[in-house]
Amino acid sequence: MRRHARRGEAGRRVTPSPQGAAVGRGIGIGLMYGLWKPRVLGAWRVPASGPVIFAVNHAHNLDGPMLMGTAPRPVHFLIKKEAFKGPLGPFLESIGQVKVDRGAPDRTAIAGALDILTSGGVLGIFPEGTRGTGDFASLRAGLAYFALRSGAPIVPVAVLGSTDRRGRLIKALPPLRSGVDVVFGDAFEAGDGSGRRTRKALDDATVRIQEKLTAHLENARRLTGR
Repeated sequence: MRRHARRGEAGRRVTPSPQGAAVGRGIGIGLMYGLWKPRVLGAWRVPASGPVIFAVNHAHNLDGPMLMGTAPRPVHFLIKKEAFKGPLGPFLESIGQVKVDRGAPDRTAIAGALDILTSGGVLGIFPEGTRGTGDFASLRAGLAYFALRSGAPIVPVAVLGSTDRRGRLIKALPPLRSGVDVVFGDAFEAGDGSGRRTRKALDDATVRIQEKLTAHLENARRLTGR
């Protein structure tokens, strides 16, 4: 399906590129497996085709790149606009990542994210909105909105071990060659089957999602011993 272009800052056309995301996945594989020891569990649960939303816990800046390098499909992440500074900005755009303004409704980012899902791609979201404890304790409604609007199933993902220890050379990162677990859960639908997109449906979906994500995280911790 053809992906529609959207306009970025100053009218510049920006299109989340599936080819770019595939390149980003290749870079992620090389870096993540080259520098650390990822253990991937449940990747077979990710639908092989069609739109999918990865809902990822977020305790460390490494979590996004780690998922990009270990997921069985290329991922387009919603990433805060503050990360798109300097040369990193064009690079992130070139590998199909989506810049989002967390301080206000960002119609450009919303259109880009929905475009990815409409085209059968994978959208990665940190549903807590920002890096924190990584326990899904506080979810924003954005994840439920994208799931209800697109009809895409949600796959919960737990990234564990990225905050266990600090590296000697770069203290902001886990020690080189240390283990990080990435655990994929069963895909589920956010809606109740009614097709409703009302405010109450959004609130109910958010509660339903939080229950699913929390249960997956608890199971992932039991499974990995983390």
